[in-house]
Formats: sequence, C-alpha cells, structure tokens
Amino acid sequence: MFTGIVEEKGTLQTITKNGRSLVLTVGAEKILGDVHIGDSISVNGVCLTVTHFTDYHFSVDVMPETYEATNLKDLTRGSEVNLERAMHANGRFGGHFVSGHVDHVLTIEKTWRDTIAKYVKITVPTDKAKYLADKGSVTVDGTSLTVFHADETSFTLSLIPETQAATILGVKEAGDTVNIEYDVLMKYMERLLTHQSHEKQSSGVTEEKLKDLGFY
Repeated sequence: MFTGIVEEKGTLQTITKNGRSLVLTVGAEKILGDVHIGDSISVNGVCLTVTHFTDYHFSVDVMPETYEATNLKDLTRGSEVNLERAMHANGRFGGHFVSGHVDHVLTIEKTWRDTIAKYVKITVPTDKAKYLADKGSVTVDGTSLTVFHADETSFTLSLIPETQAATILGVKEAGDTVNIEYDVLMKYMERLLTHQSHEKQSSGVTEEKLKDLGFY
C-alpha cells in the first residue's frame, strides 16, 4: 500500500526485455536508505518487488500482465520515473490509499499554464468516468492528485509547482501516456452497491408481491 506522495525521481539505468516481461534497473538515492530484497516500491504507480539492490540502484521484474496493463513497456534507458516506498503504518498519510495496481493507461489530451499552475487534461473512457469527481482523488503515474474538474469524457488536474518539480508529470505534455489508478474506495463502494442491488433483486421481494400479500 502506498500514499501517492512521490519520494523521488529515479532514472532507468538498464531495461532487459524478454518477450512480454521486463527487468528494470533504476538509479535512486533516498528510497535505498532502508531497502530490502522483497520490498515493494511504486515505479510510476506500479507496485513492484525489489529483487536486487546496491547503494545506488535497485532491480525489479515486470510480469506479462503488468507489461500489458501499464506504460512501463514504453520506458527507455535514461527515462525518469516516480518512486515511492510502501507506506509505514505509523507514518503520516499525506495522499490517499494507493494500491499500486494500475487500472489502465490513458493519454494526456492537452496541457496549459496559468501563472504558477500547470493544468493537465486527460481523456477517460465513459465507463470509467463514474470513478472521478470534482475534488476527488486519482493516482496518475503514482502521484496522488486532486481532480480539478471531471466530466463524462475527461478529467483535469491542476499541478502545483512542487508537484511539477518533484514528479515526472512536470515534463509530460499532450500525447504522453500515464498510468491511472482510480480511488479504491470508489471501486469498493460501487461493488457494495451493486451487490446490494443484486441481493434485493434475488430476494423475490417486489412491490407487486407485497401488494398481492395485502401490504398495500
């Protein structure tokens, strides 16, 4: 579990491709201070397991499912990536609950600036727009962000200068892809309400049946 507060930007040192799987070696500093084999690290919003590390870099495997579901396959040597260690249970919780399980890859439609703010508009499938709400949370390339505006076809983010400097979103522009993870609480709520609706339908209790039994 992560918070979506990016700790540092790492640099992809090597990428080894084997069909639909990858081995990534990422150069980093801050997050390596207490790293262990088997630790979870979010790389551009994707929860990956550390398989090897030194004082200057760490390696992770990217499985076929992750290869297909994320934009990690588009990385090249020298690419910068957002990095975050798994959250501590006793630490500050500055973002929102982020699982590191990417829902899908979306494309930036356009960006523009207004004084110090950078606005990013991202096209979203209509069946996923239900997970977005004005002032709600969304994870973009591992960064916990507040939705500035949402409609049925897109959502817009407003990036403060700190986010622009501390994450790779500061340099992304129209046509670039981003890993998206919707707020897991929204998805759980949808699941709960759908399940309750199905239970009511399967119970056999309907308005017509109540009328037949004399309750109306």
